[in-house]
Amino acid sequence: MVLEVALIDVIPGSEEGFAAAYKIAHPILATTPGCLSVRMTRGVESPSRFVLLVEWESLEAHSENFRNSERFPRWRGLIGEFFAKPPLVEHYLDVPAGDRPGPEHNFTTE
Repeated sequence: MVLEVALIDVIPGSEEGFAAAYKIAHPILATTPGCLSVRMTRGVESPSRFVLLVEWESLEAHSENFRNSERFPRWRGLIGEFFAKPPLVEHYLDVPAGDRPGPEHNFTTE
């Protein structure tokens, strides 16, 4: 699984329009083969900043099934007019945390 993280700054004052356009555009992304989940969040301290989180089966699912398909220009055509600047998009892999510690673990530093 690959997590796509996109930082999206929208033009101040256009936040509600962006959110409305995202509601329309969401199915274009969410129904892409290889897309496992989609979540958009909005900044509390920075209300013109949104973070898009997309879980993909693989990096290729994102690049081939979405970015290099007819879906991407349709998606961007609906939400792109609200961008203050191009989004910063990066991909991440999970870091294993190991087993959950039992009650015998003492986490004090003494």
